[in-house]
Amino acid sequence: MTFHQPFFLSLFGLLCTVSFVQSKLTWNNTEYMFVFGDSYSSDGYNVSLGIDSPNPLITTSDGNTWVEYLSQSYNITNTKTFNLAYAGATIDAAFVPPYLPTVYSIVDQVTEFDTYLASGPPGATWNSSNSLFVTWIGLNDVGNSVAWTNVSHPELHTTILNRLFTQMEVLYTKGARSFLFLSVPPTNRAPVFYSQGEDVTSLMAYLIADYNYQLTGFINQFKANHTDINMAELFDTQVVFNTLLDNAATFGFVNTTGYCGAYINGTANKTTQVEGCAPVSSYFWLNTLHPVYTVHDILAKSISTFLSGYLGGGFPITF
Repeated sequence: MTFHQPFFLSLFGLLCTVSFVQSKLTWNNTEYMFVFGDSYSSDGYNVSLGIDSPNPLITTSDGNTWVEYLSQSYNITNTKTFNLAYAGATIDAAFVPPYLPTVYSIVDQVTEFDTYLASGPPGATWNSSNSLFVTWIGLNDVGNSVAWTNVSHPELHTTILNRLFTQMEVLYTKGARSFLFLSVPPTNRAPVFYSQGEDVTSLMAYLIADYNYQLTGFINQFKANHTDINMAELFDTQVVFNTLLDNAATFGFVNTTGYCGAYINGTANKTTQVEGCAPVSSYFWLNTLHPVYTVHDILAKSISTFLSGYLGGGFPITF
């Protein structure tokens, strides 16, 4: 896939408008990263099988997710990542049920952290000053409840975000002091909603915007309540996704509203092309809801640049 450097740089220019603060934890001294979320982050890792159990790399991207790219390709040091994200997750199944009752919500994922990792066992000797806690959730909370007519969606968002930050409090009490949150991306532009017409996509856009707006407020309040936090910041995935979608040809995407049915469950390799479809890497969406690994790659690079801002020396972007 070919990227045009001047425009690629402009993407990071947008990201670099965010104000940064000095932090005790920096991306170049992060020894451990803990990830909580849904299918946009999950890779099949199961901590209950052992802290160092093999990662099966079961993803919805036809390859790596942003977690692998951030941990490996765009990592300044050898950060050890524990990915507790679970496909289909919502914040709390009691408020917004997932597609299956067996799905681990954020509440369940934090419980897993508490059970297996909070004590800093061998292989995960983390502490407050060497670890980053990343949460990307809300996509399914918004999407699964979009058709509900018996609730006030803004009030629902307040309720579930309050529940999310009770879980952040749990992590805080265990010693977490550096938090990164990712906003819900513009899934209103994903095929599952795009195919339903403008009324649905407009409603989704409104609900996502409300969720993200409230998320920002909760993060700010969380920081205000804990003055010893090293970092609690929001990375806006909307900027990355919308830039790619709005300038698809520049970034090499030939289809941003649909997908190839032959690719939806994954392909043999990154150069796969079947008759009647473009190469898998030329699609933005692998299936009705999930972006292809190329999107995750760009997202991870953007997050790495964002985190590098905490070094206090600008944004070291390399290609």
